[in-house]
Amino acid sequence: MSRVQHLIVSDNETDQRLDRWFRAHFPGLSHGQLEKLLRKGDIRVDKKRSKASDRLEAGQTVRIPPLADEVYKPVPAGTVPKAQDERLSDQDIAEIRKMILHMDDAVIVLNKPAGLPVQGGSGQSRHIDGLLGGLRFDYPEKPKLVHRLDKDTSGVLVIGRTRLAAKFLTEAFRRRDTRKIYWALVAGVPKPREGTITYNLAKIVTANGEKVVVAKDGQKAVTDYSVVAIAGQRPAWVVFKPVTGRTHQIRVHAAALGTPVVGDGKYGGSEAFLDGAVSKKMHLHAREITISHPEGGELSITAPLDKHMAETWKLLDFHENDYEDPFLEHGL
Repeated sequence: MSRVQHLIVSDNETDQRLDRWFRAHFPGLSHGQLEKLLRKGDIRVDKKRSKASDRLEAGQTVRIPPLADEVYKPVPAGTVPKAQDERLSDQDIAEIRKMILHMDDAVIVLNKPAGLPVQGGSGQSRHIDGLLGGLRFDYPEKPKLVHRLDKDTSGVLVIGRTRLAAKFLTEAFRRRDTRKIYWALVAGVPKPREGTITYNLAKIVTANGEKVVVAKDGQKAVTDYSVVAIAGQRPAWVVFKPVTGRTHQIRVHAAALGTPVVGDGKYGGSEAFLDGAVSKKMHLHAREITISHPEGGELSITAPLDKHMAETWKLLDFHENDYEDPFLEHGL
């Protein structure tokens, strides 16, 4: 039986779910055992009770209660144990490789389709993280996630090809040393047509699960936005540039303006859905990213629209070539 331990979350473990962190450090601890320890409060993060789905941040301290010898199998901080099962079908490998927008010795950039989660969770057996073995090629290391997109958000997803590259990229996201541009179709026309949204955000638990809401005492959240085009009186093509990186930030900020992202029933309710032939899928796309490259310089990548959004753009007579970056023009 081990003693109480206090382990520090490493840089390349930022944004990892607590249960996945435990699987990496204590592979002999079952999920049921973990949940029991969490319910009893024996496991704490920065002295606070936690849930298996909580996301960790670098530098946090995880309290580990005494564990039986068979589950006390910690690995060195910053390393990732070999996956127990990386058996992927030819179809899996072909699918993940079709998403590649850019690949070099340090970085892979994917165009994630809407509907495919980045990581596993309750009821999610198929996800980007589980397919990353298909991007190993002849590299000894499995590529690593460095940030996330919501399941129903499509677009640019950056992957580190090595542990060191992933650590560098994770730090770039933590320092906000990135420039991200999202395209969205919103139900209505924001007023004014360009500006900065500064509503603080907080997570709450509802009968339908966790949700993010506007709250005075929440975390600071800042999003620049600009209307690109309008289809009649409604809807509008809006470009968003998040300055901070809070969970569901663009979706909640868009809804707070009274113009929810089309297809986002979670935050927009029935108002988020349009009549007619417009797809009911969420219309939010991570269009561009500029990020420091681990080997020097900057990497800028643009992702084509997901199929359902491209069809909507055609239906509404929006033209991608009409877009000019409003944030460069105004220095935002």
